[in-house]
Amino acid sequence: MKRFGIVLIFALITATGSHAQDFKMPMNLERLSAKASETTEVTLDGRMLQLAAKFMNDEGDREAREMVKKLKGIYVRSFQFDSPGAYSEADVEAVRSQLKSPLWEKIVNVRSKRKGENAEIYFKGDNPDRIDGLVIIAADPKELTIVHIDGPLDPSDIEKLGGDFGVPRVEVHPKTKPAKAGAQ
Repeated sequence: MKRFGIVLIFALITATGSHAQDFKMPMNLERLSAKASETTEVTLDGRMLQLAAKFMNDEGDREAREMVKKLKGIYVRSFQFDSPGAYSEADVEAVRSQLKSPLWEKIVNVRSKRKGENAEIYFKGDNPDRIDGLVIIAADPKELTIVHIDGPLDPSDIEKLGGDFGVPRVEVHPKTKPAKAGAQ
């Protein structure tokens, strides 16, 4: 996941725009919760985000609070399964099909045949300094996670949201390993 976070931040920094289009979590995802050993569902529309922003600490969360006030919604669906094969490619394709139009731009596509881990990141927006929406699809044989952040985002905003509202933490500045003694 650390590598995924680094790829996400790189994609946010290098993103260029496209046009806005609504994205909705497909209804077929809800049936996966019956098969999952663990399910996380976060649904925060604009009204709920405004309410949540009021409870954020003025000093420590000021930047995050200001960013959250601008968002239209944060939606997360995450399913963990006891065994591989509990969800199908058709379940994932129901998400992808909404993102194939020219209004969304696929920025990241990570595939690991060895581990079966896949990650895709899509952006929407027509301003190179800002993103108007973000969808992340992270899939491995025993887990499927879809994150949709709707609304204006500066590329640095993802780091501010990490760990809140079900959005995974991402590391913007990867820690470097100390040099070995005697290495030149």
